[in-house]
Amino acid sequence: MPFQLESPFIDDYLKPTDVVNYHHERIEQLIDALHVVELPELEKVRTFYEYVRDKIAHSWDEQTHTVTRTASDVVEHQTGICYAKANLLAALLRHEGIPSGFCYQRLMLFDEPQQGYYLHAFNAIYLTSLNRWVYADARGNVQTELSLEEPALAFTADESLGEKTYDVIYIAPNPKTMNVLKEAEDALAMYANDLPDTL
Repeated sequence: MPFQLESPFIDDYLKPTDVVNYHHERIEQLIDALHVVELPELEKVRTFYEYVRDKIAHSWDEQTHTVTRTASDVVEHQTGICYAKANLLAALLRHEGIPSGFCYQRLMLFDEPQQGYYLHAFNAIYLTSLNRWVYADARGNVQTELSLEEPALAFTADESLGEKTYDVIYIAPNPKTMNVLKEAEDALAMYANDLPDTL
């Protein structure tokens, strides 16, 4: 899958932000608990990916009302929609000096176009050992693996139905996605009614 980088500077994909807050104590504690410090790069990436995919509940799937936004929020509450889960995966990776970015798809919210669309977030990860980017979709509850070859995404965009996969790897989360998390009080109402549908 072809892609474009928002920035040509790899260090831009290592920076902390207010939501990719990898200096937070909860992130430090989680990394210690995962015992990744001595692991090779690929195993470290796989450990982080599988943790976010499998251990952090997707708010809609679990019918959880709690809204999480920052990486540390996600660790504290152990839940989040794809936007928040992508923040956590990026925080874990960047903490360990592994560049990561944010990618998006426009997908149908439910089963038909008439029911609306939403932006789905996932991550791109730069593997120094392979000198290339790979995609990682840690949404969970959808069968995905960390693939070093073809992108293993949770969803396949059907352009005939108005869906698409955007080709840019962004440095920071999309402002629209973060604003909706900031303003929401109930994750289920937010997911059903308020998610942005375009970048």
